[in-house]
Amino acid sequence: MTYAYWTVLIAGLMPYVATIISKWRCSYDNAQPRVGLDQLPPMNRRANWAQLNAFEAFPLFASAIIIAHIVKVDQLMINQLAVLFITFRALYIWAYIADWPKLRSAFWLGALICVVYIFIMIARVG
Repeated sequence: MTYAYWTVLIAGLMPYVATIISKWRCSYDNAQPRVGLDQLPPMNRRANWAQLNAFEAFPLFASAIIIAHIVKVDQLMINQLAVLFITFRALYIWAYIADWPKLRSAFWLGALICVVYIFIMIARVG
């Protein structure tokens, strides 16, 4: 299994890290997990929003990695961009929780550029 495939697993699990943080050290009712999310303390609420965004970012990234493998894009480039995507997304979650919106947006954009570049490489090969 390539590094890029492992990053798909990591990207798929990243939202759950933010989920754990969003429910950490606050009054959270697991019997009604969606009730009261807007009442969470600010840090926990931002972690929940980071979780939602991580779920949104996952399909495009996973699709890019799978398609890149199918059309045989250079493996080293796929691996590098996949690891860079994961790095940007981890930093994005950190900046979101820390309430640094400008930095968060920069990390979001960096991750998106990684995915777009993978698709550009797919178009060149395909």
